[in-house]
Amino acid sequence: MLYKTLFIDLDETVYPSSTGLWEAIRQRIDLFLHEKMHFSWEEIPATRQYLYSNYGTTLRGLKALYHIDENFYLDFVHDIPLQNYLKPDPELRRVLKSYPQRKFIFTNADANHAKRVLEALQISDCFEDIIDIHTITPYCKPMPEAYHIALKYSGEDDAAKCVLIDDTVGNLATARESGFFTIRVGSDEPSKEYHQGIKSLIDLPLALKPHPLFQ
Repeated sequence: MLYKTLFIDLDETVYPSSTGLWEAIRQRIDLFLHEKMHFSWEEIPATRQYLYSNYGTTLRGLKALYHIDENFYLDFVHDIPLQNYLKPDPELRRVLKSYPQRKFIFTNADANHAKRVLEALQISDCFEDIIDIHTITPYCKPMPEAYHIALKYSGEDDAAKCVLIDDTVGNLATARESGFFTIRVGSDEPSKEYHQGIKSLIDLPLALKPHPLFQ
């Protein structure tokens, strides 16, 4: 199969979980719930689990139940000094550049956060565009509608010619059901929820070799 377009998740996909960045974002989400929404610290774990399970993301749940300002929330939870967690990654850049297919970041975060992450890793120019939470609103991954919007936004009409690369099994399962070729980042364990698994995005050639026509 000659895949035309790669849709690549952002957090804990373009960088590994070992950086600690996503844990820092989680802590900012908890702080938002405590300081801005006035949940007790004891309530927060169950609240976040409820929002995630029922709405797909904490943000989507807070918008539905409390009508919060999403930009205020996103700015707050992403107010993190990225230089403390990320550094330029020339090896990742080399791997991404080896794939001449169109490449999009496809994330439940916002474009401002995505741009900062890509700039910190120095891989911004590896991607054609960013499909973010604003693009796919009122949906989010893993809702099927989010994938339909991503395809339409990118101008693709056949999911079978596209690849989704993500760290979250639920996101991959929906993509696979929608026709995408799916690659999980963070584990190379086999699963019926996705087609291939790799430990790091740098290992992408182990799961998806650049097509000979592109070499």
